Amino acid sequence: MELIETDKEQELEAQMSFLEHLDELRKRLVNVVIIVVVAFMLCWIVSDKIYDFLSVPIRQALSEAERRDLPIQGITGGEKILPLSSLKEGEKGRYVFDRSTTLGISVVQPGTSVLAVVAKDGQGNSGLYTNEPIYTNNAVIPPGVRLPVELAADVKNEPNAEERMIVTTAVEPFTLYVTVSLYAAIALSIPLLLWQTWGFISPALYKHERSYVTPFIGLSTISFVLGAAFAYYILFPPAVRYLLGLGEDFRLLLRATDYFDFITLIMLAMGIIFQMPAVTYVLARIGIISADLLARSWKLALVIILIIAAVVSPTGDIPNMLLFAAPMIVLYIFSIGIAWFFGRKRKTDEEIKT
Repeated sequence: MELIETDKEQELEAQMSFLEHLDELRKRLVNVVIIVVVAFMLCWIVSDKIYDFLSVPIRQALSEAERRDLPIQGITGGEKILPLSSLKEGEKGRYVFDRSTTLGISVVQPGTSVLAVVAKDGQGNSGLYTNEPIYTNNAVIPPGVRLPVELAADVKNEPNAEERMIVTTAVEPFTLYVTVSLYAAIALSIPLLLWQTWGFISPALYKHERSYVTPFIGLSTISFVLGAAFAYYILFPPAVRYLLGLGEDFRLLLRATDYFDFITLIMLAMGIIFQMPAVTYVLARIGIISADLLARSWKLALVIILIIAAVVSPTGDIPNMLLFAAPMIVLYIFSIGIAWFFGRKRKTDEEIKT
């Protein structure tokens, strides 16, 4: 009879422990939601700047895809293409509108050209002004109207018509900015999210093992930033150039939503993949894995890496897939070194004290 009651007490304690774990998980999830929401509100304020930053690779790729690199052939052979910032006051030339532009009550259609002159307004600001009238379908734009172009060398001009992406619905721009802000909020919240994750699993660790939280969060944060930067600057440009090159015989109309889903997925995926050294550090310090185990498992690891590279890579060609697999292979080798240097046999708190 006492044995039955003892078993019931142990079952009740186990059940209560399980419920406590569920309650702890609920608290951690609530904290995660609060962190992401606060970060989202901050990112929403600068969502246009985040959009501009993420759109740079595709704008450059679209510009390269549309541009025809023809040599300049002139009368003397010394002709050069100069930037607008090199123009001086009084110089004239023809300005071509590359997109529909509203000037007053009229809309100038793309492809329209007008004789323009560099001049200064009443406040002494230099600009490009019409030097002849423009006749539209409902108005006459007189000479002396400022054209939508900046002449300063340090001014970032807007992308031209060939470098802009398209949207297909009225609500798509709003949805796009929300999506960009959400992804940016997740990336910004990585250190706090890792802290919450560690807080949930730390009760299962020995007391001395919980001291690894600071190096783990620091290393994981740095690794995530390096992974996202590697995807943005190294992996993505050649991949998108390859994809756009396949469609060089077609008119390029790229949906903004598709592009941003594409680039954020790659950046987040590489940020997670670059967590390999940080995770290896913690597991090696705890004693769950060792350098010998990782070295003996290199064949299996190589197969898994190639599978992940094939899934993450946006193209099906082998060079781009290897471009994604190469950093993972390097990270795996680096992780073996981390496990060898920091690895130790797992011990209890009592064994550490003795």
